[in-house]
Amino acid sequence: MTLTADNISVRFSGVHAIEDVSLSVDRTEILGLIGPNGAGKTTLLNVLTGFQAPHPGRVTLDGAEVTRHGSAWFARNGVVRTFQAVRLFHDLSVSENIEASLSSLGVGRSAARRRAAEIADYIGIADRLQVPARALNYGDERRVGIARAIALAPAFLLLDEPAAGMNIGEADQLCDLIRRIHQDMGCGVVVIEHNMRLVSRLCDRLHMIAGGRTVTTGTPEEVMASQAFRDSYLGAEQAV
Repeated sequence: MTLTADNISVRFSGVHAIEDVSLSVDRTEILGLIGPNGAGKTTLLNVLTGFQAPHPGRVTLDGAEVTRHGSAWFARNGVVRTFQAVRLFHDLSVSENIEASLSSLGVGRSAARRRAAEIADYIGIADRLQVPARALNYGDERRVGIARAIALAPAFLLLDEPAAGMNIGEADQLCDLIRRIHQDMGCGVVVIEHNMRLVSRLCDRLHMIAGGRTVTTGTPEEVMASQAFRDSYLGAEQAV
């Protein structure tokens, strides 16, 4: 199964956020989407998950065009995402936050509670199941966001800056978790990230955009050695 964006353009008030960008990812790989702030990365992720319609361009899932479906359809059909700003229900417990995702699939309450406990144990937060989301530290908030996403049994998991604000140790643990999810669940992964240490360890391929356009693609080694990377990438860890 492959998730593909073909010739995607998006304009806001006449300004191109993305212009003629194409990429694809299959379930066997982890793709890093990188580039400077304002490059259009999150907008492209929005298109790939039904939150933003392209003008023009199309999105296909396993060869079928799905461009005009909304975000709920994408989530129900295996294309699941997280957000830069973790969107938890802060008055609910960790368990209840995960259960909310399962309920959207029609899972009953008792089964959702059992499955939430299994997922929490899998990602390393079993001891926080009954903790209110508002009491979590930043790293655990990120983990709960990922737990809610994998509760939907994704074929493709799209992560928007999952390591933002993490220290080196936390980011390394996150890298190991994402790789384990990819292997255990057999899902393709697209990750937007400025942490070059993480993407170089994690990703099979990188797709770099700047100014809303693709500037280079390849293995992490190829992209980071390119002149385009040196000229365009403005992330704080570009020198790794």
